[in-house]
Amino acid sequence: MRSKERLRAAVHYTTGCLCQDVAEDKGVVFSKQTIAAISEITFRQCENFARDLEMFARHAKRSTITSEDVKLLARRSSSLLKYITQKSEELASSNMEQKEKKKKSSAAKGRRIEESETPVTESEDSNMA
Repeated sequence: MRSKERLRAAVHYTTGCLCQDVAEDKGVVFSKQTIAAISEITFRQCENFARDLEMFARHAKRSTITSEDVKLLARRSSSLLKYITQKSEELASSNMEQKEKKKKSSAAKGRRIEESETPVTESEDSNMA
């Protein structure tokens, strides 16, 4: 099975699960045709999002899609933009903390290595004899 077909099937399955959850919660029924339609619309919208993200990165002369591209994509939905911005800031903060921990850990390891490699002085050398 091609990867696009597998992805489409995964979207359909997830859509079905979400519809089932909503149906149980709200006491409604979704027909198979409705689930299929929601799934297809979702899949096509994701394809459009992917193309837009690629274009935003290409326009900025980059080959990598960044969080700024995703924020640009979400600009029409203020609540989504706010959520994405918040999560992006949380990730950036977490990444900075991890980098600081690595720096401190590396510096501490460097000090331990230097301390263990302290040269032997003459007085210590004569005591060994």
